Amino acid sequence: MDRTFAMLADPGRRRILDALCGGERAAGELAAMLPISQPGVSKQLRLLREAGLIRVRQDAQRRLYSLNPEPLAGLDAWLKPYRAFWTGKLDDLELHLNRES
Repeated sequence: MDRTFAMLADPGRRRILDALCGGERAAGELAAMLPISQPGVSKQLRLLREAGLIRVRQDAQRRLYSLNPEPLAGLDAWLKPYRAFWTGKLDDLELHLNRES
């Protein structure tokens, strides 16, 4: 999970993951969509692939990249108790604000 957090810390890598939410894309498509150079996109794709956050498949001369949801599911499971904590705090705030008005 530490590696997943490290990968998500970079805004360029997050933009790539966001773009891949829409489906499989070639590196050139990603470079055209993002304010990152082609070599920068290639570097970030390699890092994301090594971290297991994306998958790559060969389609003739192109490499197509897609999300691998498994590491993100692990992160989501880790965040679950924190969501419950904040939901409770926000519910308490709503009750307090309703009493004040």
